[in-house]
Amino acid sequence: MEKFYHFLTLASLILYWILVAGVTLRVVLKRRAVSVSLAWLMVIYIIPILGVGCYFLFGELNLGRKRAERAKEMFAPFAQWFTSLNSCIAHSPETFGRHISRIDELCNNRLGLPALSGNTLSLQSDPESILRSIIKDIEQAQSSIRMVFYIWHPGGLADSVAAALVKAAKRGVDVKLLLDSAGSPRFFKSPWLQMMENAGIEVVQALEVSPWRIFLRRLDLRQHRKIIVVDNEVAYTGSMNMVDPAHFKQDSGVGQWIDIMVRVTGPTVNVLSAIHGWDWEVETGYREMPPVPQCSIDKNSPQHPIQVVPSGPGMPEYLISQVLTLAINQANKSVRITTPYFVPSSDLLETLKMTAQRGINVELIIPYKNDSLMVQWASRSFYSDLLEAGVSIYEFDGGLLHTKSVVIDEEFCLVGTVNMDMRSLWLNFEVTLAVDDIAFTKEMYWLQEEYIQKAIPVDRDIWKERPMRSRFLERVFYLFNPLL
Repeated sequence: MEKFYHFLTLASLILYWILVAGVTLRVVLKRRAVSVSLAWLMVIYIIPILGVGCYFLFGELNLGRKRAERAKEMFAPFAQWFTSLNSCIAHSPETFGRHISRIDELCNNRLGLPALSGNTLSLQSDPESILRSIIKDIEQAQSSIRMVFYIWHPGGLADSVAAALVKAAKRGVDVKLLLDSAGSPRFFKSPWLQMMENAGIEVVQALEVSPWRIFLRRLDLRQHRKIIVVDNEVAYTGSMNMVDPAHFKQDSGVGQWIDIMVRVTGPTVNVLSAIHGWDWEVETGYREMPPVPQCSIDKNSPQHPIQVVPSGPGMPEYLISQVLTLAINQANKSVRITTPYFVPSSDLLETLKMTAQRGINVELIIPYKNDSLMVQWASRSFYSDLLEAGVSIYEFDGGLLHTKSVVIDEEFCLVGTVNMDMRSLWLNFEVTLAVDDIAFTKEMYWLQEEYIQKAIPVDRDIWKERPMRSRFLERVFYLFNPLL
């Protein structure tokens, strides 16, 4: 019996090391950033068995076989729809400013999706006003409502939105609602799901979390977009989930979540509707293309060009990351960024440092308290390099600053769902708007100024004197930053 146990132990060790060797080869042979590969190798070797399991769960961009096949088949018809917009009068590159012109070229060449003029934009930053504006548009809907959200959390005015959707469906409006499974568990356990389905609303769980499929699809790949489209005439997108902040995560110790939404009319609405259509087909297999937008615009009025930039499995890789880098590199005077989760890739970090080193005023506004301690410590691991390069860092102390925005030269901005971390820039389904509109950008800049007034500036000399414990935690979580 003793020989049997000895043999069993030896066989187990051999099998384990064969497994580790196989996973190591897989990590090395995958084409990805060196920092990501090294981080995974560290996890695999430092945490035996568990590290290998984590790699199978989270290590590769695995959408699942059916969804991956669907996304591959969908690309051509959606790219054809996007490309058709180039013949629209709203695509007028000769009127574009220098910032959006290069981004239009990039998105057009990679996805066939052009920037379109003839839009109106409204920046909304008060949660009650945002939710009441959404309710008003739902109440006026005549034919269709399309929504996709990462989080729908019942309570407060979010319930009023749900009630407005039920009423709209009962009067004959076609309502389709796509919610991320991991982000919206409370909604799927609430009475609202049954009430909506009874009213005729199609509610679909995106990327359903199932213990039976944990090794068949990456679990932390999430549907992170926030889009509302009403009658293909009005759209919303931005950082705010379908939550009433007064009823959301009140016991998390970070304060109320601070968000924005952008209300849009014009041809960009149809593009956002097409992005919802993409997500709906990836999940259900059912195709629904919006109509090509009406493109009669007044050349004598402000053009308000917007480039919609989507990302996620099936879309061109790293597109939002490329747009972000391109926008920052074009800055002549200033770059101001707000993000709740700041865990940049090495390329993005070097871009920010280089921009500050060439004399551009670079400002970073992030929360003082974060709902993820790992992200909070990982973010602070970058402070020293950024401060030495001349970047100004502000820690917002008025709640969890969840707004995702970038303002370039006070003339051009990016707003949307994208955090400055590897998960948003490489993994999730995301969307951002590149807006070439000085009046709108000024509003965004002034809002960022309000954030700075409620923030604590990080002093470089004081930061150098932080305790050893803080330095240790920063270094530990820095090692894991490609995986956060």
